[in-house]
Amino acid sequence: MKLKILSLLQIAAVTTLSAQGTRQWTQSRYDEFERGKPSGVAIRSDGSLLPAPSTRLVFTSDGNYLWTTAVDTAGNTYLGSGALSGGTAAVLKVDGQGNSEKIFETKEMAIQAVRVAANGKLYAATSPDGKIYRIDGPGQSSVVLDTAALPEKPKYLWDIALSPKGDIYVATGAPATIYKLTPGGKPELLLRSGDQHIRCLLLGPDGTLYAGSDGAGVIYRIKPGEKPFAIYDAPRHEITALALGADGMLYAAGVGDKRSPNLPPLPVQGNQAVSVTILPGSANAASSNTLIPEGSEIYQIAPDGTPRRLLTLREDVIYALTVRSGQLLIATGNRGRIYATNPAVPGVFTDIAHLDASQAMSFAPTATGVYIATSNSGRLFRLEDKPAASNTYLSDVFDAGIFAQWGRIELRGSQAAELYLRSGNVENPEINWTDWTKITPNTKPSTSTNARYAQWKAVLSPDSRIDSVTLNYLPKNLAPMVDDLVVQTGARMNPQPAGQGQTVQITFPRASANPGFVIPQDPNPPLIAQKDKNSITARWVSHDDNGDDLMYSIYYRGDNETTWRLLKDRVNEKYYSWDAAQLPDGGYTLRVVASDAPSHNPGETLMGERVSERFEVDTTPPVPGQLTATMANNQIHALLEATDATSAIDHAEYSLDAGPWQYLEPAGKLSDSPTEHYDFTLPVTGSAAEHTLAVRVYDRFENVATAKTVIQSAGR
Repeated sequence: MKLKILSLLQIAAVTTLSAQGTRQWTQSRYDEFERGKPSGVAIRSDGSLLPAPSTRLVFTSDGNYLWTTAVDTAGNTYLGSGALSGGTAAVLKVDGQGNSEKIFETKEMAIQAVRVAANGKLYAATSPDGKIYRIDGPGQSSVVLDTAALPEKPKYLWDIALSPKGDIYVATGAPATIYKLTPGGKPELLLRSGDQHIRCLLLGPDGTLYAGSDGAGVIYRIKPGEKPFAIYDAPRHEITALALGADGMLYAAGVGDKRSPNLPPLPVQGNQAVSVTILPGSANAASSNTLIPEGSEIYQIAPDGTPRRLLTLREDVIYALTVRSGQLLIATGNRGRIYATNPAVPGVFTDIAHLDASQAMSFAPTATGVYIATSNSGRLFRLEDKPAASNTYLSDVFDAGIFAQWGRIELRGSQAAELYLRSGNVENPEINWTDWTKITPNTKPSTSTNARYAQWKAVLSPDSRIDSVTLNYLPKNLAPMVDDLVVQTGARMNPQPAGQGQTVQITFPRASANPGFVIPQDPNPPLIAQKDKNSITARWVSHDDNGDDLMYSIYYRGDNETTWRLLKDRVNEKYYSWDAAQLPDGGYTLRVVASDAPSHNPGETLMGERVSERFEVDTTPPVPGQLTATMANNQIHALLEATDATSAIDHAEYSLDAGPWQYLEPAGKLSDSPTEHYDFTLPVTGSAAEHTLAVRVYDRFENVATAKTVIQSAGR
């Protein structure tokens, strides 16, 4: 007999729960606070909420990419756009009121850098096949440098830096070089690097030029009158941004694993991290579904050259850095985040702004704040030095899993913050939830309506700080459920793998018909069902929405009976095996009752149950009648009738003179009745005077009975 596989639905609660009682939903870590929606609220990486600087949208462009930005003394902002899908790149001028005009347009693919000189002149650098333009007004421009005229003929022009004397420093790629262009003079080669690109430049107030490369991730220092010096070989393959503090500390951002292809991390399309890269040797833009590996790092290099890793951002690509009031500001993608870090506290950062764009590309400092150019979409934001007028934080939606009573909110931090709570029974708070209710933390219970979902909101004052918020709640006790029940005759369950005998592993489909539950990883060894025709095994799965401990009672009822009889109670496992002889032959159903009594006081216990499909018990073998046989003309003719009291006869076999067992077909050929007749003829060979014929008959439960007769040859 082939043992059936018990294939059941395994179901577990969506949250790991221990027992009935008051529970807590706590938010105190950065990854927990990050799931909420801050508005004028900053999130520290060590887990706290603080008032954030004011951030406002100034301008939205028609294009998707703004690569660079600069500000003049009159307060006008200049934006360099890209045209990666065709069309033209342009320089836009945006005044203090957000009004814009296009003052320059070119057929090159991107405006890679815009810079305002000390004399007020505006310069723009393009790429690929780059040129540097001086823009004197709308429609008025002239080419200052064409990279095609340089001896190395670099393919890309990535960045420029302007000195107070009017010198222009140029960073190129393919090959990686740095040129100095003096007014009225010829370009002077300052550096030829073995890397692929020089990606960023920074000119210090003392005339020292700093540069970051793509390929080996090297930071170079070029002092006036000295040859270039590599001051740091970064662990990442590309240096994307540089910044200099008033104390002479240099900051550099590195991205990309050096083992990966050297792809400059230009902006990506939408929210998907798809690097859009201008590839060397090609005038066309190409895209690749290559994720920037392992986020970004920031390095601090002291004036004496001592380097250290200041910060690691594992989910962000850094595009720009600037130092502001002793803080290092960090513009990132691909989530449009602005971070701030205090260099005196390595490893700690503050998430100060979530921009409505995928990539924050460039900073342009002013006297009272900084402008930020973004891509996907192309917008201009302003981050003020003053705090936001409104500091509100909206938590993510909490799902208690079931209907719950909401209790007291515990707040750790400044008591100056105001807390509000709302609740509802659908996941979307905008669909008929309760109104916001103001809560007094740490003192009074919540008055919010009992429901499955809840959300809190905090309004911070200028001196507020929130370190953690805990919402106490009591889930409604619900009855346990027995989700599936299978009874298998001829099998015995063993909790450990059996060492002997035929076994079959119990399997579970990795799916659930109930979307409110998920399949957990089972740390226990698989249960093994061992073939044993004298045993019966019941196996079930159950769950309790409250996570209560359960125990089970097992009842049976025979065909045409009305009373359930107890087979076993206080069962803690989700299976039970017993001897089939405990039940008389016949048809039965089984009922398993689950109780949450181990987790509740008497009188509060709830129960759930499930009834199995009908199964049959048959431990009695068939009864064969008289086996009669005669022999004539070298043939044996035999007759037999067999009857089983409970089930149909399954099959029969015969053996002649202790030979191999052979299948025996009943009269009528079908073996489908409790009584079967066998009328068969066997050829006999040889001269033996006596033959022994044995017939064994099986019922459908593999109970077997044997009949035997001895046949004498005619004339003996």
